[in-house]
Amino acid sequence: MPGAAVVTGAGRGFGRAIAVRLAARGHSVLATDVDAAAAAATAELVGGRAMELDVRDPDAHRAAATAAGELGPLEVWVNNAGVMRTVKCWEQPDDEVRLECEVNLLGVIWGSRAAVDAMRAGPRDAHIINIASMSALQPVPGLAVYAATKHAVLGFSGSLQGDLLDAGLPITVHAICPDGADTQLVREHDDEPEAAIIWSGRRLLTVDEVADQAVALLDSRKLVHVVPRWRGWGARANAMAGRAGLRTAPLLRRVGERRRARAG
Repeated sequence: MPGAAVVTGAGRGFGRAIAVRLAARGHSVLATDVDAAAAAATAELVGGRAMELDVRDPDAHRAAATAAGELGPLEVWVNNAGVMRTVKCWEQPDDEVRLECEVNLLGVIWGSRAAVDAMRAGPRDAHIINIASMSALQPVPGLAVYAATKHAVLGFSGSLQGDLLDAGLPITVHAICPDGADTQLVREHDDEPEAAIIWSGRRLLTVDEVADQAVALLDSRKLVHVVPRWRGWGARANAMAGRAGLRTAPLLRRVGERRRARAG
């Protein structure tokens, strides 16, 4: 019988959709979010438990691991919580820069550490899923701090997997890198010029598409999964192009602005 699963940022978007799918697979879900009411709503939806959790607090992650252990052996931990700001990095207030770094990167590190501590004593294979981004694969002017955190999440995920392999621990790490998706996180920036680049793909992904792909990773050993795959090839090629690749950013923003306007 499947064991327990923890999802951070489970109050909305990817987190809620992932929690729904984990529950459908038979996992007992602990839905966590800095918004206690949103976490409770997700827990009610999936028949699980809720906990208020600020991912910047390492002790809160340890408490979540303990609470999940009361539901069963901890088998899945999803580091999903994230924030995004879309302004030039030198225009961001110091506290906004710190928030992005602490939530998007330290939150993943603290969560992964708590997960490993809880999972390493278990008899079963376990999985850690880290929500990265397409911006982890290339420079993204206008989202410099956000992209930096997602680059770091990708680097951390691979290095953590190496440590786990060296230690002989049966824990598989996955980093999923979705393209722009139609989430509240993105919609909050609909009127910001710098955010137009998020819309430069053929379309925004749906929350369900990303959640399906994320949970499907539990049946694989894949370390990095890009959604959609073809955009990943383009992102990596753009990164390798250096300064020449950076010069495409204004064009991508114009394309994104037109597509965002058509979508309303």
